[in-house]
Amino acid sequence: MSKSHPDYIVVEGPIGVGKTTLAKQLAKTFKTELMLELAAENPFLPRFYSDPKSVALPTQLYFLFQRAKQIEALRQTDMFKPVQVSDFLIEKDKLFASVTLDEDELSLYNQVYDRLTLDAPVPDLVIYLQAPIDTLMQRIVERGHDYERPINRSYLKKISEAYVEFFYYYTSSPLLILNTNDFDLSGSGGDYKLLLEHIKYLPPGKHYFNPKES
Repeated sequence: MSKSHPDYIVVEGPIGVGKTTLAKQLAKTFKTELMLELAAENPFLPRFYSDPKSVALPTQLYFLFQRAKQIEALRQTDMFKPVQVSDFLIEKDKLFASVTLDEDELSLYNQVYDRLTLDAPVPDLVIYLQAPIDTLMQRIVERGHDYERPINRSYLKKISEAYVEFFYYYTSSPLLILNTNDFDLSGSGGDYKLLLEHIKYLPPGKHYFNPKES
């Protein structure tokens, strides 16, 4: 990568992995705009975590419309500005839909998705965060969102496995895979500085970053 940093960075990963924390830190470092997924605004989400089958489709459609609107706003901004940082890929919606929706719901969802997500900007870099299920559960408990209390290990395992499969085949952008189990996401330590240096010189393709080996 010839520039000192990518122009559009997306941080992705399963619930509780720390993507929003890292995205905020990157936006602060690069002094750029930050686009965050707004999970707390979804009125169906508390009911979904308590009884997934009852509101799975409206939950996914709400997220889809919300993110499509955010992506459209991003497309209308000046993409030549130094850096844009986001904590979600629009494609992640299909990932969650494949886990939560039944066959008929998924068919309807895909029809809506295909009409809404044309020409979504492609990131210059995707940072895919991973962590063991126990770590994800611990972080979800620690951040204390009431609507997330019903989340269980089984659901997290399905989501994590879906992410692994998705990024196994992902080729749209340079991809950096980072296990956050022992990574200091706060930006206050050496781990984050090593990550920044790694990002600057990252070539195209799929890469793994372990700060303990750097």
